[in-house]
Amino acid sequence: MQESPTESTEKIVRLVKEKAREIRVNVIQMTSKAGSGHPGGSLSSADILSTLYFGGVLNVKPDEPLWPDRDRFILSKGHAAPALYAVLAEKGFFSKDLLPTLRQLGSPLQGHPDCRKVPGVEVSTGSLGQGLSMGVGMALSGKLDSKEYRVWVLLGDGECQEGQVWEAAMAGHHYGLDNLVAIVDHNHLQIDGRIEDVMCPEPLSEKFEAFGWNVLSADGHNPIDLLDAFGKARMTKGRPSVVIAETVKGKGVSFMENKKEWHGKAPSPQEAAKAIEELMSREI
Repeated sequence: MQESPTESTEKIVRLVKEKAREIRVNVIQMTSKAGSGHPGGSLSSADILSTLYFGGVLNVKPDEPLWPDRDRFILSKGHAAPALYAVLAEKGFFSKDLLPTLRQLGSPLQGHPDCRKVPGVEVSTGSLGQGLSMGVGMALSGKLDSKEYRVWVLLGDGECQEGQVWEAAMAGHHYGLDNLVAIVDHNHLQIDGRIEDVMCPEPLSEKFEAFGWNVLSADGHNPIDLLDAFGKARMTKGRPSVVIAETVKGKGVSFMENKKEWHGKAPSPQEAAKAIEELMSREI
């Protein structure tokens, strides 16, 4: 018997949630073992990444990472590399056995992603503000070459304090790049505190709209909400889209949630054990 659309959606959502939990567990394990890293923003972006890679959004081939017609994903907030490595390993771009080597000498899994060393990493990122510009270039190249691929760029909300983000936003609209989708991980925290207190970039929605973008909003921890927003972005013609995804820093681990100190602090072995126990005990 053929599945109904509802049953199919339920299966996809469950898979996305299961993979998001795996991503979070791996982020905790990796950063704890390394003794360094950025768990807070990795945890806030886990559902976004899982939805992109396991929700049928990205058109990629893990066994052919440089397939010319692949969709491109750029982690502009490169410090969330643990989450990106976790989702790429889950998707099969490389062995999960590599994950425990995060930040170790000789490991390809550096503190920020390196496209020369890690399959599935499109560009090396880490210097904030540059990812959307690279996305504009890739999307423009796709247009010039009559390619059907899309470019997806994940930004931090604190990153939107960078002027280069808005130069890229202006260019994206100018060239009518409807094959470009930006996603803002809107967790309201950066290393020094709340974004509104450090250097307020708000109102983000109105600013992107003023730059001519199609602005969408979503609960960044709800796969159905994210899939709906991504679907609307795909249908938009003549201009790029941005999804403002409302998230929680440290999502999934109660003692990390909404705490700025977990932006760049690794959990101790005891804290990691507690976090993993909490993640595994929660219902999908």
